[in-house]
Amino acid sequence: MTNWLGNAVVYEIYPQSFYDTNGDGIGDLRGVIEKLDYIEQCGFNVIWLNPINESAFLDAGYDVTDFYKVASRYGTNEDYKELCDKAHARGMRVLFDLVAGHTSVYHPWFLESQKAEKNEFSNRYIWTDGAFDYDAGISGYGERDGNYINNFFWHQPSLNYGYAHPDPRCPWQLPCDHPDCRATLEELKKIIGFWMDLGMDGFRVDMAASLIKGDTDGSYMQALWKEVKDYMQAKNPECLLISEWGFPRDAIHAHFDLDFLLHSGQSAYTSLFRHEKGRNTTRLFLGDSFFHRDGKGDINEYLKVFLRDLDEIRGRGYIGHITGNHDIPRLAHGRTVPEVKCAMTFLFTMPGVPFVYYGDEIGMDFIEGLKTKEGGYIRTGTRTPMQWCEGKNHGFSESDAPYLPTDSRKGAPTVLAQEKDEDSLLAFVKMLVKLHRETPALWADAPISILNAGYPFVYERAAEDTTLVIAINPSSREYELPLDAGETLLSQNAAVKNGILKMKGVSLFIGKK
Repeated sequence: MTNWLGNAVVYEIYPQSFYDTNGDGIGDLRGVIEKLDYIEQCGFNVIWLNPINESAFLDAGYDVTDFYKVASRYGTNEDYKELCDKAHARGMRVLFDLVAGHTSVYHPWFLESQKAEKNEFSNRYIWTDGAFDYDAGISGYGERDGNYINNFFWHQPSLNYGYAHPDPRCPWQLPCDHPDCRATLEELKKIIGFWMDLGMDGFRVDMAASLIKGDTDGSYMQALWKEVKDYMQAKNPECLLISEWGFPRDAIHAHFDLDFLLHSGQSAYTSLFRHEKGRNTTRLFLGDSFFHRDGKGDINEYLKVFLRDLDEIRGRGYIGHITGNHDIPRLAHGRTVPEVKCAMTFLFTMPGVPFVYYGDEIGMDFIEGLKTKEGGYIRTGTRTPMQWCEGKNHGFSESDAPYLPTDSRKGAPTVLAQEKDEDSLLAFVKMLVKLHRETPALWADAPISILNAGYPFVYERAAEDTTLVIAINPSSREYELPLDAGETLLSQNAAVKNGILKMKGVSLFIGKK
């Protein structure tokens, strides 16, 4: 694989909430272009844009109506190419959010497929043979006597890539090599090639494991994504695939270059930051997060999964570490700035690739109680506009009706205020990004040695002639422990004296041996 992910630091942008340049209240591509200076100054070298395709926007762009067109509210295809070109001129790369498994019910393909008369799109989606097949799909939609299988919301019908093991009692379950299923895959490759030609550097694939139905051992998904990857590599060997899968071992076996340990896949990531009620999308209390001032969590709940997957994918792919994303409450929710700094230090110093969700670098908060917007529901509070400065809509837009409200609470963080404060979270994140990118011992491939799997969490990273020791104490308790570190690179409420590291409450330490 091409290794540009090895020292990447990725910035995820929810485009409708980033920066509005035309006053319509919705962020746009020109807004991203105008903020490239800021992104570059933070040190990020990869940008991931959430979906920008034309859409019905019942699921914030994940319900596509035209795979070959930028949504008019964001701009034009030419704007997207300009963004890629200007990012490349700065040594940055751009990731495209690809919805591969479904479309909107308003997509022209689906409008044709729902007709009673057979046509070339009749099998572009998965339809049962009768509208009263209550055990499968969404019933009573359109002229067709059948139910359609959906991928997520009701209005997101599954594209038909086939069934791994079709049930002979259900003749509508087509095999993956059926000509109509092959036509769907060929269309996917065509879409990928189109955006590659406009300059993008990789795809983050939404719900990447959803394409083939009933694939119990993953072999059919592996074959599908291998074909896609081979197509991409022949066209541009530096173009990479990133998956929303949630199980890195499976995703890397399926020829992706990176996957995340996500909240939706297994509890490992959730156990770090999101076990408490209000910090996850279930609204349930799931346990005690490791990153909590009470110090009741267990880092091994994460490590047992992470280290296993890391060992299995070594040399073939990476694990992504997210500060958050568009689907979960923000990292800063219910946490102090020192606590967020501890979490950020962990994410930037563990093996893998750090991903920062826009606004997390200044500690933007999850806003509770917002009315749902474009299918956001509980997720809406983490999709609010970027807070650039004080004033109207925090500098996001001049509109009187912005996409969503900004944080109206006193003291809400802004970029401008934190750029003037050398002790701010933004200043700290900039230091972390710089340290990560300039230190091979912190890159994705550098090995890790666990020294203490508890409070504090202590580990070493090493590469070439450099060994770093990292100690992170998210709890309010104080600790002393022997530590061999000759030079302090970064610290908070922690110091080494006479070979003893003293950690006073919520604290962190990065030193060089």
